[in-house]
Amino acid sequence: MNILSAENLTKRYSEKVLFHQISFGIDHDDKIGLIGVNGTGKTTLLKTIVGRESLDEGVLVTGRDVTIGYLPQNPEFDGETTVLNHIFQGESPIMALIRDYEHVVQALEEDAGNEVTQQQLTALNSKMDAMDAWKIESEAKSILTKLGIYNYDAKIGTLSGGQRRRVALAAALIQPCDLLILDEPTNHIDDTLIKWLEDYLNGRQGALLMITHDRYFLDRVTNTIWELDQSCLYRYEGNYSVFLEKRAEREQEVIRKEIKRRNMFRTELEWIRTGARARSTKQKARIDRFEQLKEAKVDLRKDNLDIMVGSRRLGKKIVCLDHVSKSFDNQVVISDFEYTVLKDDRIGIIGANGQGKSTLLNLIAEKFQPDEGQVDKGDTVVVGYYSQENEDMDENLKVIEYIREVAEYITTKDHMQITASQMLERFLFSKEMQYTRIDRLSGGERRRLYLLRVLMGNPNVLLLDEPTNDLDIQTLTILEEYIQHFEGAVITVSHDRYFLDKIADKIFLFMGDGKIKQYTGNYTQYIELNADPSSINNQQDKRQQSESSTCKKEAYQQQRARAPKFTYKEKIEYETIDDKIETLEEKLVKVEEGIHNAGSDYVRLQELTEEKEQLEGELEGLMERWTYLNELAETIENGK
Repeated sequence: MNILSAENLTKRYSEKVLFHQISFGIDHDDKIGLIGVNGTGKTTLLKTIVGRESLDEGVLVTGRDVTIGYLPQNPEFDGETTVLNHIFQGESPIMALIRDYEHVVQALEEDAGNEVTQQQLTALNSKMDAMDAWKIESEAKSILTKLGIYNYDAKIGTLSGGQRRRVALAAALIQPCDLLILDEPTNHIDDTLIKWLEDYLNGRQGALLMITHDRYFLDRVTNTIWELDQSCLYRYEGNYSVFLEKRAEREQEVIRKEIKRRNMFRTELEWIRTGARARSTKQKARIDRFEQLKEAKVDLRKDNLDIMVGSRRLGKKIVCLDHVSKSFDNQVVISDFEYTVLKDDRIGIIGANGQGKSTLLNLIAEKFQPDEGQVDKGDTVVVGYYSQENEDMDENLKVIEYIREVAEYITTKDHMQITASQMLERFLFSKEMQYTRIDRLSGGERRRLYLLRVLMGNPNVLLLDEPTNDLDIQTLTILEEYIQHFEGAVITVSHDRYFLDKIADKIFLFMGDGKIKQYTGNYTQYIELNADPSSINNQQDKRQQSESSTCKKEAYQQQRARAPKFTYKEKIEYETIDDKIETLEEKLVKVEEGIHNAGSDYVRLQELTEEKEQLEGELEGLMERWTYLNELAETIENGK
């Protein structure tokens, strides 16, 4: 069933055409990944679909009563609203009801004896029962818990940037909608949460359209790829692996046609040079064909170019981390860590958010000093550091001026010089773009430019902090190729499993409480190594529990700051959660009996199996919430 159709969409920014007369349709079972170089208009296309950007030309038509959910790349927040209130900001009647319920509960927390408010709560309870809204509220809390958000009443303004992003993701996932649109959903979440999100989206009913650079994620979630390239939209049926095969076929066909065009052009050019004139209709047609051939030039650029760049000489001594420790606010993030960096190291750093991964890079780059131990760096070491934070750029500079501030050229292994302009072209900045001011670039284009500036410094130790967060797939492919030829050490923090498989031969796992475990091999080999004797799921559970422990500790500290007691809503939840768990368990037993008795009624069997999975998910969320509430009750009791 078609839920959305687009005909001849065109969008321009000043003189730049993002997309021109593109047409497409989205069906209810489509799982679409939208890819393309940063700056081609991917995010703008999503915004036009949800109505946040206008079109210059074309028509968008949605089916009757079709609803669309949306996670923007840069969500906006009201710092004074609570986590739950933000989650339930949707426009559907059921979301409005849940907001009313949360508002009344909040009012009772402030004035528990107000009879009018109590009557309102009773009426809203009945409406919540009638619309089965408890299921959505329960699912919202379950998703928040999975994403490491435990204090549902915390104000958005008190959360970190990564926590806000996860709240925004939860808000998008919980909205009832026919088409879910996600702009970079894997940014700022670790590999464990990405795996959970894969499973969630694969089990979700309805259409999906998303932008992501995570190639394993694309491969495992999508059944269709859209590529936005040079103002055109190409559709490929299949996941990312199938797309790579089909795009290669398309590019070969384009090359074949271009070679044929050039051969014809040479023939017609020779004829024109003989002094041919349009004395007959046939001759005029031939001259017209010549003009068409001349104008029909196709860009045969190659995104993946060999970058055999040399690097500065690196001595025997590189970086020695000698029993290094570092803490923040009495929380140990690195404890008694020692390692000697080798010349050809390719180290991938993984672990839950907030465990100290970026801190290790900052210690090596000497942006932080260790509390204990020593970081000893060799005299020949030149560090290139690509950080998560955007470097301050003079937006009045032209692109090429920004790069030339670092170097006019770099030298290859065979002692040839590559100019700044040539390197910019290799990093997908055309000659025209090189003379564009930085303030005209998209966010992704700025990150690509910043990466090139780091590389133009000709480092021999390369530190990359989450490089895949803001770089498109084409740029990542170029970076991977650069690293393969790089004669120096590379240390990267990344949650991108594909990227780590391509470039890493060692994995550092940050386990929490300052502990770092080292593994030999890339990410997949690390997974396989942990699969036996203890499963990787157990390892991930430990990491998630570690993150959960940290988050719960923060939540408890916030609770104690205002008073060691339950809120009104938590008190009600604490008193009723056992009954809710028991009710769910009884439903599960009945569903399992139904599955057992379904026999060959495969339609009924499918319905019951889906219901069982949903109930198990709700029960898991309630059990996690039960654990939190009981630990909080124990904390309150111990504080008396």
